[in-house]
Amino acid sequence: MSEKKSKPTPPGLAELDLEAAAAAAKGTRGRKRPTERTREEHEKEGYVVITGICGNLGRHLARALHKTEKIIGIDRRPFKGKPKDIEHYRLDLRRKACEKVFRAHPIKAVFHIGIMHDPRAKTREHHEWNITGTTKLLEYCNRYNIPKVVILSSANVYGPSPDNDTYLGEEAPLMAGARFSEIRDLIEMDMVAQSFFWRNPHVDTIILRPVHIVGREIRNAPSNYLRLDPIPTVMGFDPMVQVIHAEDLVRAMICCLQAKTRGVFNIAGPTAAPLSKIIAITGRRTLPVPGPLFDQWMKFAWKTRITNFPPPELDYIRYLCTVDGSRAEKELGFKPQYSLTESVRAIL
Repeated sequence: MSEKKSKPTPPGLAELDLEAAAAAAKGTRGRKRPTERTREEHEKEGYVVITGICGNLGRHLARALHKTEKIIGIDRRPFKGKPKDIEHYRLDLRRKACEKVFRAHPIKAVFHIGIMHDPRAKTREHHEWNITGTTKLLEYCNRYNIPKVVILSSANVYGPSPDNDTYLGEEAPLMAGARFSEIRDLIEMDMVAQSFFWRNPHVDTIILRPVHIVGREIRNAPSNYLRLDPIPTVMGFDPMVQVIHAEDLVRAMICCLQAKTRGVFNIAGPTAAPLSKIIAITGRRTLPVPGPLFDQWMKFAWKTRITNFPPPELDYIRYLCTVDGSRAEKELGFKPQYSLTESVRAIL
């Protein structure tokens, strides 16, 4: 008789056997089920979960925490060079299998930084990843009594405008979607997190809105813009701009892990400076372009895929969008360690 072929490992579960882990977590008769774990049990025995751990920021956070915390990473991408003491589940947050991670382990905190920021992604995929994925993750956090949840949003949700106050507080309206439709998912995700915050007072929910993140390994729009040579600017405009070094943002997230607070926090980085000064720090040349011509060129370059900068992003180098980070300093104890010069030069 021929031997039966073994069933292939389901996609996304290749690195760890979640079924076995979940079964072990159920325990024997008389033990508490995962949904009955108390806050104290989570905090005493728990892991720190990082979504999007395979991204540059996720790797930074994992490297900073893994020597003092038990780390679980959730990311559908492979984790090259993963430290042996980090557990990595190659899972999609939108899939039911992700819940098994929460059922299998006590968890003290969740850092949700697995957000899609690809302006070229299809609208439906972008929306499902950011909104559906975040919603399901928060459902698991509530169901399994996770004590702390940290959601990474962005100060970009406020939107640049000539009518903005010099420094926007956390209560300022989220107006970026009025001119920049590609950012509406991020705003909706921020609103989903705020709703979770109000409906679940037993969870220490922290929403971080950092300014433009820069760093040597960061490949986002602000870092890529400052790597151009020459750097184009809008003629007649020189707005105040804020940046934060990626490692300072990681420090802010670690402050969240230690702080006994909840709420929305702007993460402002070092002192704001005119765009012209920031460009001068890079040592690059500038190329002033008249506004109407710049607008038309950006639309053409976006349509023909010459650039990955959506045309509405021009407003970020034309108008003001600076935030007040005093609440984070007061309640989280966060102060940036990198100066403006060190932060900007880190991209080069």
